[in-house]
Amino acid sequence: MDNFELGLLLMVVGMTTVFAILLLVIGLGKGLIFLVNKYAPEEAVTSKAMRNPSAGSGNSNLPGQTTAAIVAAVSALTGGNGKVTKIEKQ
Repeated sequence: MDNFELGLLLMVVGMTTVFAILLLVIGLGKGLIFLVNKYAPEEAVTSKAMRNPSAGSGNSNLPGQTTAAIVAAVSALTGGNGKVTKIEKQ
């Protein structure tokens, strides 16, 4: 029974250590994300790029309505954070 207690103790100590290290990694990751967002924010999208979404599509044979629908769908799905840079037929 002594080996069972030792095994149980080692398991509890090991799992506690792993849990503590995971909490440390999560905390450091969140801190790094905060610092990067504070000191190196994303570039703002220019209004010219917003007015002409088909300029970066690289595909001149698509109708303007189709390109506008694709841009609107991407914007709706990504909450306005997505950007269409190229449209290719696959």
